[in-house]
Amino acid sequence: MGIAYHASHIVWFEVGRSDLCRAAGVPYSEMEREGFFFVVTEVSCRYLKPAYYDQEIVVRTWLKEINRRAARFSYELVSVDGATVIAEGQSRHLVLDRAGQRKAMPDRWVEALRRIGADSSEPHPDPA
Repeated sequence: MGIAYHASHIVWFEVGRSDLCRAAGVPYSEMEREGFFFVVTEVSCRYLKPAYYDQEIVVRTWLKEINRRAARFSYELVSVDGATVIAEGQSRHLVLDRAGQRKAMPDRWVEALRRIGADSSEPHPDPA
């Protein structure tokens, strides 16, 4: 069919989320080293237009809400020229420790993620 597999959109959301955290100075690899895990508890994707094989897209990602124990991110997949929104979605995450118990994130991470969210009225773009 020449159309990207629907589950790829969720993977692209993850790439956008990881890049947003890295841009905030909170790389996910550092979180894991320190024993913190962002576990997905909810994810949604609304498919608006098809994404085609070999089509370049941009993943726009922004933080909707955060506290020390949970976060919600929003996403848009758009054409490189920004003219077409291909999909939009959200994901919600709990912060857990290695044993799977809820854990509070350090304040420095929460503040860094809030800052990057407050720094721009535009979502953080990530070419996929």
